[in-house]
Amino acid sequence: MLLTHTVGLGYDLADPDLTRWSRHIGRKDTNLDWSLDGFDTPFKFAPGEGWYYGTAVDWAGQLLEALTGNTIEAYMQDHVLDPLKMRDTGFWPGKLDHVQDRAVAWSCRGDDKTSLSPGPKLTPTTHGIVSGGAGLYSTADDYGRFLQGLLSGALVSETTLREMFTPQLDVRQSDMLNAIASQFHDMFAPEFPTDMRLDHGLGGIINMADVDGKRRKGSLSWCGMCNGRWWIDREAGVAAVLVVNVLPLGDPVVNKLFDELERAVYGGLLHAKRS
Repeated sequence: MLLTHTVGLGYDLADPDLTRWSRHIGRKDTNLDWSLDGFDTPFKFAPGEGWYYGTAVDWAGQLLEALTGNTIEAYMQDHVLDPLKMRDTGFWPGKLDHVQDRAVAWSCRGDDKTSLSPGPKLTPTTHGIVSGGAGLYSTADDYGRFLQGLLSGALVSETTLREMFTPQLDVRQSDMLNAIASQFHDMFAPEFPTDMRLDHGLGGIINMADVDGKRRKGSLSWCGMCNGRWWIDREAGVAAVLVVNVLPLGDPVVNKLFDELERAVYGGLLHAKRS
């Protein structure tokens, strides 16, 4: 339930009910403070009774620490970052001296839809714990290594990989996911036709049909708050990521750029590969 967002947890800053609850009890920490109090919110529904995006992966990170007796940071370093040579990735960017001059500031799209202005920094500089759902800092090159590691089978077993790409939702959960995707299409699922059925695997959205000119049925994908997006298409042998640092989520310029990227991959690179 944690990896599929069916446990019933939301993000307090993005949910009016949780925002009112926080205000009512005088709560100071939020989900983006990266603390246990910040992650601790009421359930939107009983676990398993629906689909809702929130702090589930943060709690999955806490569960990982409890099960392994190790920190998320150390576990990721040993099992992901070092094996894939992801040298520019970590939970504490201040510890990565060699990337300090490459940090990209947050930007906000202007009302004219073309200009960018400096945006607020929404994540904390200091925090007591790391966020399993939103706490990792990385680069496009490193994230490409991560996707390649998944695609090639270098990171997890074939059994685990198949399970990650297997639709996990029941009818009620799927209906809720698709209702949210339809309501917030430009933010949540701009790369898909509005009538395309979606499901959820262990770590991302699964499209339940081919996307014309783009990814194949059964691909896994996700996006970030600042409009970074990735996908893995096992059938075509393709994985790609677009990294930007632009607010708000659903930025039309980035959505268009991502569509052009994906169409270029399938229209150009794969065509050349077949030739």
